[in-house]
Amino acid sequence: MTMQAERQALVDASRTVAQSGLVVGSSGNLSVRVGVQMLITPRRARLEAVDPATCVPVALADGVTAPDHGDVSEPSSETPLHRAVYAATDAGAVVHTHSHFATVLSTLVTELPAIHYGLAPFGGPVRVAPYVTFGTPELAEAVATALDGRRGALLANHGTVVIADTIARAVDLSIQLEWLASVYYHARLGGTPALLDEAELARVTAHAESLRYGFAEEQGR
Repeated sequence: MTMQAERQALVDASRTVAQSGLVVGSSGNLSVRVGVQMLITPRRARLEAVDPATCVPVALADGVTAPDHGDVSEPSSETPLHRAVYAATDAGAVVHTHSHFATVLSTLVTELPAIHYGLAPFGGPVRVAPYVTFGTPELAEAVATALDGRRGALLANHGTVVIADTIARAVDLSIQLEWLASVYYHARLGGTPALLDEAELARVTAHAESLRYGFAEEQGR
């Protein structure tokens, strides 16, 4: 088996996503960049039960499954989305979920604003990509645009996409994004939430760097 470490990392991350309640049934998919390929979770897979051997190596250039893939599994239907994200960003990993509050918010707003300083690692307010049918090149393009300068995006009437240098960090940020969406949703129920401005997010990032929290390298470039 090739890419053993990457396969295990993808399986571990998939289980964490499922256990965190960010997906329902066989929804959601994850991938990691491996040179000129990506390794992606298989189509129709339940993330809590992904087997390392079923993760699919796919060429980033043309989306073709590697000829030495030794399993009958097919790559996720969102392979075009993952490829587009890697082409447009410096991401080392991509996590796509159907988390509850983020999906709810994606039907109500055009961006998730700075409700909390925990949004700083995303590079600023998280945009909502317009609704496009899943698994299509058009959705892939919309998501890549929404991620410009960001580490996360909401997908209208659909879910979320989060990127990071590593799959473990992408999972952590996915969990954080769902929490932020929940905070903003509940704050809106109570009235008009107070928001942080760009200057404060910049101060948060600078302070985090002084404490070696590593926000800066996680922000989209």
